[in-house]
Amino acid sequence: MGCISSKQSKHTPGYEDPVLLASQTSFTVSEVEALYDLFKKLSFSIIKDSLIHKEEFQLALFRNSSKKNLFADRIFSLFDAKRNGAIGFGDFVRALSVFHPSTPVYEKAAFAFRLYDLRHTGSIERVELKEMVLALLSESELELSEDIVEAIVDNTFKQADLNGDGKIDEDEWKEFVTQNPAILKNMTLPYLLDITMTFPSFVMYSETNDTDIII
Repeated sequence: MGCISSKQSKHTPGYEDPVLLASQTSFTVSEVEALYDLFKKLSFSIIKDSLIHKEEFQLALFRNSSKKNLFADRIFSLFDAKRNGAIGFGDFVRALSVFHPSTPVYEKAAFAFRLYDLRHTGSIERVELKEMVLALLSESELELSEDIVEAIVDNTFKQADLNGDGKIDEDEWKEFVTQNPAILKNMTLPYLLDITMTFPSFVMYSETNDTDIII
């Protein structure tokens, strides 16, 4: 009993079994254990309560805990599965698994759809797509004219809005990414196959161009 208690004391509140998490995600048990070390580091960077708060999340992504950006807000919201304003270890691993190279494309497409469905209506509207394009441009430190941004939105809807109702539903989105697989390239982080203590960056600053910007 004493040995078991001693082992458990090394774990922060909210700890989840790596074997269980590995069975629910694309990570191996050893990768989940490595992520736990990373999680502890992040969750104690500002508020030492074994949870990753938005400030800590933004500090990890941008090295700035106060920077505001719609893209960062949406990523945090999707990681925060319990909707309590903080990310626990299990939610951290399960959400990060979406970016694993071995995760099926349909899971990545579903995550991206939720990312763009800002108002949780079950569809992506033009204004939502434009807001996210602008947020991604900001994070990528790219400046495009209003005309080019509108052209990106127009081209996306021309291809994806198959029934012409002015919005993209989840079935249309799945068809769109099937025909344009490069759109999901930033949904895969190759180095998750060899996890280190470096926090994954969700914003790809290299190889970004006008045609890739919507994801």
